[in-house]
Amino acid sequence: MRINKYIAQSTGMSRRKADETIADGRVLVNGKLPEVGQQIKAGDIVEVDGNKVEALTNTTTIVFNKPAGVICSKVRQDDTPTIYELLPEDLKDLKTIGRLDKNSRGLLLLTNDGDLAQRLTHPKYKKEKVYQVKLDKELASSDKEAIENGIDIEEYISQLQLKHLGENSWQVTMTQGRNRQIRRTFETLGYKVVDLLRVKFGEYRLGDLKEGKWQAAPRS
Repeated sequence: MRINKYIAQSTGMSRRKADETIADGRVLVNGKLPEVGQQIKAGDIVEVDGNKVEALTNTTTIVFNKPAGVICSKVRQDDTPTIYELLPEDLKDLKTIGRLDKNSRGLLLLTNDGDLAQRLTHPKYKKEKVYQVKLDKELASSDKEAIENGIDIEEYISQLQLKHLGENSWQVTMTQGRNRQIRRTFETLGYKVVDLLRVKFGEYRLGDLKEGKWQAAPRS
């Protein structure tokens, strides 16, 4: 097994993050820095940050309905509660696949499956994410067209697909995944997002899961 895949399966991080961890010199194989693409064999001792890790044979993935007002972190910031305070002890080692900001809510995936994290977050897979967004005012048709064609928000072009749901509410579909992208896109045109709910991520859906609750994710 290649070293980056082994690290991903051992820690739950994506393979891209595993590559970064290896490049930063934080990984040792049998006490030595590994070569790029090195194969891990039975009996090899792999360490990350000085801690021995072993590839998982069983993985856990959950769907969590994140409430607004909590953050996707293991450490409180300015006394803001974290999602991990809402999870049982045996799930607190799971890592989020992507994030939702403090004021956003809805579908959040947590896993220790690095391969799954890779498939859902790497840009080449173009996994679809769907949100329900409420704005502070009516969206002009010209602004809708501009957003669907692509808005320049400084360092990248944000392109969203919009479907009107009524009462200043829109379904937003995207395959990008930049920090606060939806909020920043609308803010660029003078709108404020007053509610943002993620309902779909790749093949996973929020369904009727109650806010603050979790359930095992279906096998993909």
